[in-house]
Amino acid sequence: MPLALLQVQSAISQTRALLPKDVSANALRVDISGYPMFGISLTSKTKDMVDIRDFANYNLLPLLNSIDGVASVEVLGGQTAEFQIKLNPILIKQYGLQTSDIVNVIAMNNSILSVGRIEDRYRLYLVMSGNTRKSLDDLNHIVVKYNSGKLLMLGDIAEITMGTTPAWTRVTSNNTDAVLLNIRQQIGANTVAIAGLIKEKLADFAKSSIKSIHIQTYYDQSKLIKAAAGSVKEAILIGAFLAALVVLLFLRNWRLTVIVVLIIPCVIATTVLILYAFNMSFNIMTLGGIAAAVGLVIDDAVVMVEHIARRLIEQKNNSKDSPSIIANGMEMLRPLTGSSLATIIIFVPLSFLNGITGSLFKALALTMTASLLISYFFTLLVVPLLSESLLQKIVIHHKDGKVLNFLKQKYDALMQPILATPKLLIIPILSFSLIGYAAYSKVESGFMPNMDEGTIAIDYMTKSGTSLTETDRILRQVESIITSIPEVNGYSRRTGLLFGGSITPPNRGDFFISLKDHPRRNIEEIMNELREKITLNVPGIQFGIAQLIGDMIGDLTSVPQPIEIKIWGATQTSLMPIAQKIAEQISKVRGVVEIKNGIIYSGDSIELDVNPLKAATYGLDVDSINNQVKNQIAGNYVNTVLDKNKTIPIRVMSKDNLFNTVNQLNNLVLIGPNNTSIPLKQVALIEIKTSQTQQIRENLKPMIAITARISGRGLGSTMDEIKQIIKKDTLPQGMYIEYGGLYKEQQKSFKDLIIVFISAEFLVVLLLLVLYENISIVLSILGVTLFTLPGMFLGLYLTGIELNISSMMGMTMVIGMVTEIAIFYFSELILIPKYSKLELIKVGVMRMRPIFMTSIIAVLALLPLALGLGVGSEMQQPLAITIISGLIVAVPLILIVMPVMYSLLNKLFNKQLAN
Repeated sequence: MPLALLQVQSAISQTRALLPKDVSANALRVDISGYPMFGISLTSKTKDMVDIRDFANYNLLPLLNSIDGVASVEVLGGQTAEFQIKLNPILIKQYGLQTSDIVNVIAMNNSILSVGRIEDRYRLYLVMSGNTRKSLDDLNHIVVKYNSGKLLMLGDIAEITMGTTPAWTRVTSNNTDAVLLNIRQQIGANTVAIAGLIKEKLADFAKSSIKSIHIQTYYDQSKLIKAAAGSVKEAILIGAFLAALVVLLFLRNWRLTVIVVLIIPCVIATTVLILYAFNMSFNIMTLGGIAAAVGLVIDDAVVMVEHIARRLIEQKNNSKDSPSIIANGMEMLRPLTGSSLATIIIFVPLSFLNGITGSLFKALALTMTASLLISYFFTLLVVPLLSESLLQKIVIHHKDGKVLNFLKQKYDALMQPILATPKLLIIPILSFSLIGYAAYSKVESGFMPNMDEGTIAIDYMTKSGTSLTETDRILRQVESIITSIPEVNGYSRRTGLLFGGSITPPNRGDFFISLKDHPRRNIEEIMNELREKITLNVPGIQFGIAQLIGDMIGDLTSVPQPIEIKIWGATQTSLMPIAQKIAEQISKVRGVVEIKNGIIYSGDSIELDVNPLKAATYGLDVDSINNQVKNQIAGNYVNTVLDKNKTIPIRVMSKDNLFNTVNQLNNLVLIGPNNTSIPLKQVALIEIKTSQTQQIRENLKPMIAITARISGRGLGSTMDEIKQIIKKDTLPQGMYIEYGGLYKEQQKSFKDLIIVFISAEFLVVLLLLVLYENISIVLSILGVTLFTLPGMFLGLYLTGIELNISSMMGMTMVIGMVTEIAIFYFSELILIPKYSKLELIKVGVMRMRPIFMTSIIAVLALLPLALGLGVGSEMQQPLAITIISGLIVAVPLILIVMPVMYSLLNKLFNKQLAN
């Protein structure tokens, strides 16, 4: 990105000379660090907005900028003091002066200059000459003119007061005018650490600061991070505890359970060290990766411990000639290596992903890869050593439980007729596949999981040209609606500004709403209530409601809305009726809300069309008229007055209320070269121009984008219905359409993840070929992994979870996990010198316990995430549910379907089993 930014800045600099004089252009790096990570609001019942802004600029700004990791601090809202010199136009004309004369006089009488140096008696002196004004009285006594022995003072022809600079923005916090401070962090900085330092500094500062100014935090990104991290940590602990309980129930030996449980903290601690070495922090994705890996970590240890325990039981009657525990553990080298690689290599294709999907899942993939690699070495090297120490002189007595014995008996009785007549599986497999396909067709699709962040952003826009005062009046009604919601903890509002600090027209802005902690209603219910109440009670306002992080991600990708329909054509005018028609059509689609037709009007304007010929007859030109009009309407900033530690600007302007209406503007008086008075209407035509549409171009062509959001429905089905509606009407010749928004990002991400899924399957096939050199085994395992897909779609349908990038990532992970279980089945089978159908059943009986153990452990380890317990767990919930669904169907597929497939493939490749 830094290189791209430099290239764009270089291209802009080359075209700057072609732009109009007053037009500037710049390129900025836009990433998540460009948005505030901490927000402070300042309010007071006794101090005015000038004092509050000064307090922010001269007290808090230096304090916060000194914190390590802070990139910038931005002050929004409040007012800035200025000296206002309000000229009397009648007196100005009477004394033969013009505004420019007054400006020059003030500038010349309020300056200081270094005029040289003098060396005298071994010392060097800097000579300063001039005079600076320090108060209203000093400004009143500036000499404007000396005529006939009489001094004309500035105070004689102007009213000089202390005022505030014109402000076309408004900032409030909890229904009170406020000043906001937005704090941004440096790239790669630790959000939680910075937030902690900010709170610590503010707490120390509050002890000695002005008590009448209330300092309050209105946004703290670290709060969500810490809550989400805490929830995932709890999920890890709960999952580990449940997994340990399963080990104890199956193995019924506390020593074996201790060996397995000891591996978990060792692997997690080593993974954290690797994250630290790669300069990665704890976040939802890295912690989610650890949580998802816990089950696999335990699986490795369980398989090793179960194998060692089984070998010890087999050898207890022949202890003299039996190999050592370490030797028994080394028997698992090949299957353990293969199973670990099977779960690791599926993450290799993820390294080639880009965009949102890549940035999200690369952290998860790296975390899980590190955990699984460490788990492999701990299982291979540490578990046998621990077993050697704890089990050396212990006789292990093991007896399967009644349930497991019952399942083994039923398995034996079931497999004999199935292996004899494989056709018996056709109907169950076809029925299962059809059910899975039906579930797939019913599952809604989305982009990212919906996470309850506890924050809401409302972007709004009143009618183009609406004044700041009227916009503020309308928004006070919205504020009353926000405060009526019981779950709202607080809010801040920007008008003419955005949360990120960008300047917008005075009729646009945003709200930031923070909600109370749980227990409370789901955030979607609260957003729907806000949407309904604002739509019903505040007409004439367009708005969009979203969660803050989702809104920020949308802004970063330039697609803040899920639905975006772009149309291109020859002219903006020809596109407008088509855009309005499409907006009307999609308004009838269920679940589509907050529709905007993409036609954006600029505010009304008053245009002064100066006639150069008429101006010339009065000795004026266009530029001089423009300057005189500007001086009388907006005023002219001359220089500043130093007041203690701040500078106060001086603005020369006309008296109040002289030019506040169009009729008054007609009577604006220009001063000619000979001190003649010339009404503005004599040299210029004054017209009011109503709102004009903004011209938007993309890829060098005029474009309009119709946008909307979705409520209570999936993105995929909504877009399918919209496409069907738009297809019925043919666009005029020369126009074409494209679907953008988050839908476009979703389609791109789905395509990328499908490629990742196929690549993962391909890599697993290569691994199995290297591991077994047996095509029958490879195709059997491949078939089983593909047959888990209907089960995963069924799981998503039954739980009401969307098919999104998280659930698709889970499908890819299931490939490795199912392959791992299947490898352990065949690792037992290949030890038998001569295959038979009875041996296939025998291996299934022998591997039933570890297969059940590993599957149940993996399911229970992911259960807290699947249940969505705690803040932030929603991000991993689709992934967890998908994996759990895949593992549940994988167990019968591996134990029943895979042996049959292997038997049939052996016959197909002329490798018949012996009777």
